[in-house]
Amino acid sequence: MAVALVVLAAGQGTRMNSDLPKVLHQIGGAPLVAHALAAGGRLAPEKSVVVVGHGAEAVAKAVAKFDPEAEIAYQPEQLGTGHAVAQALLQIPSFEGKVVVLYGDTPFIRPETLEALTESTADVVVLGFEAADPGRYGRLVATGDRLERIVEYKDATEAERAITLCNSGVICCDASLLALLVRELKNDNAAGEYYLTDIIAGAREKGYVAEVVRCAEEETLGINTRAELARAESLFQARARAEALENGVTMVDPATVYFALDTWIGRDVVLGPNLVFGPGVTVESGARIEAFCHLADCHISRGSTIGPFARLRGGTELAEDVHIGNFVELKNAALGEGVKAGHLSYLGDAVVGERTNIGAGTVTCNYDGVSKHRTVIGANAFIGSDTMLVAPVTVGDGALTGSGSTITEDVPAGALALGRAKQVTKPGLATKLFEMLRAKKAAQGKGA
Repeated sequence: MAVALVVLAAGQGTRMNSDLPKVLHQIGGAPLVAHALAAGGRLAPEKSVVVVGHGAEAVAKAVAKFDPEAEIAYQPEQLGTGHAVAQALLQIPSFEGKVVVLYGDTPFIRPETLEALTESTADVVVLGFEAADPGRYGRLVATGDRLERIVEYKDATEAERAITLCNSGVICCDASLLALLVRELKNDNAAGEYYLTDIIAGAREKGYVAEVVRCAEEETLGINTRAELARAESLFQARARAEALENGVTMVDPATVYFALDTWIGRDVVLGPNLVFGPGVTVESGARIEAFCHLADCHISRGSTIGPFARLRGGTELAEDVHIGNFVELKNAALGEGVKAGHLSYLGDAVVGERTNIGAGTVTCNYDGVSKHRTVIGANAFIGSDTMLVAPVTVGDGALTGSGSTITEDVPAGALALGRAKQVTKPGLATKLFEMLRAKKAAQGKGA
């Protein structure tokens, strides 16, 4: 059965007290709406539609970055969830299959739960959960899994308020039936809005079967406040850590390792304490990341070791058995197999050939204040400590730069390049200077 995904992401989220649309607040280095799309993406949907309203341009841009194929439906006026779904259905008028409706501020629904929704044979399926504190959630009145109706808290009797089976808002329904039920929604309520939950009553009146699929309460956690956002980050990290451990990753202190939504770590990787993974990181099996490293948008191959205290930034690609040591920063750099950069260096917009050694204090001077320029270093080269490589510049295979050199011209393969001022030594002058300075300081003290 074909599946289409609808993600409702038009709300403002006033309780966040923010100029940023609610669904663009981040957990795991990705906006909330990306988490919803990621969960729904496990269903391999033929179509994905995101409904935007408040901050529409910014939300649409974020969606396009995460899923370029997702379609955007606009809801300039937020007239309720039913109205939002109606705008989405206009984007897929001829779709045949099941539609799953998710919420852009509900990031934790598991793919397995969504699969259970789509595998149900009922005409309309609602995701419910047993709440520890039902509060003001809508209640699901059901007999077994057969759903009779959804009752909003304000309309519920005391007996109905005692029900702990609550409505998550997530719904799965055949596209043509959903379109029919949504068209018939009324807004004769205090808010004057079209509620998606009212389709259950409409379906029952027409003789269709409605069913409840249950999930854990934490899967339905919605993000409405900064406190809930913080709690969501904690839950996300706990899940990511548990999954990494299950997949064969060693973590010295799991509580201090922070993952992004798309972090991929191979088995037998060893992670030291106090690590932060930004978006776009892949670490292949057998690599080792030491303490206090920050990585984003980079690929680390087998056998490589990183850190401690290293930073890998966007566009960094490390081949196998590369060693990046303490206080080394890489940006848009491709390092070949066996390259070593042990300490206190910056390599930006650079290509480094296999088995080359980068001495301490090396800097690729890649920015002239207007444009970025590239440094190319060949294989088996030796870059002496404190070498400044002023890009654009090329150092050939097997070449050597002297320590403290500023390299402004290309260095041929096998050549030695020295670019430093000649040392001048004045015997006894240091003693005379110190005596003069101390006498001056003593005279100033007496004057005071």
